[in-house]
Amino acid sequence: MERELTPNESLKLIETMIGQAKQSFSRNSYYFLLWGVLLIIAMGINYALAAKGDPRGGYAWGIMGVIGGMLSLLHGRREDRRTRAASAMDRLMLWIWMAFLATLLTTMLGGALSSGGMSVASILVLTGMPTFLSGQLMRFKPLIWGGILFWLLGAIAFFVDMRTMVLLYIAGMLFGYLLPGYLLKRQEDGLRTA
Repeated sequence: MERELTPNESLKLIETMIGQAKQSFSRNSYYFLLWGVLLIIAMGINYALAAKGDPRGGYAWGIMGVIGGMLSLLHGRREDRRTRAASAMDRLMLWIWMAFLATLLTTMLGGALSSGGMSVASILVLTGMPTFLSGQLMRFKPLIWGGILFWLLGAIAFFVDMRTMVLLYIAGMLFGYLLPGYLLKRQEDGLRTA
């Protein structure tokens, strides 16, 4: 038979669960910082080579994707060993980002095979969804605003020239991934010392 918790014990349990959720979510800063940097580098290489007429710039996306995937996998495994338990929210976040990746890759592959390609504007719009949802789940406003920013910049990017589109993409990564990732990291560091 289970015994009922006292109001004090209930409050302690709730505080512990909230603390664990905050620590779990704050570990996501690594991914936003990593992918923000890698995707800005990929865009820069792609744009620089395309400006010279070199078609190999597209390889930067694949190379950065493989590097990011490997680093993400290694970091995730290290965190799993360290914490030993994934919460339901951790699993939900993982599946949101996996669904995004499957959607993005399917759309990119379909565009490449049909010769239609996939525009930077479409990538920005698609990126808004998991960023916004992550922010909502974590109740972290910088990511919520980052998701909204991706949607707005993506909508604008459909109507501008390639150079401006590149700048919009970089702005999206800076203010949609890197800035929230940095703020999340600061929060994580604050939780570690508390």
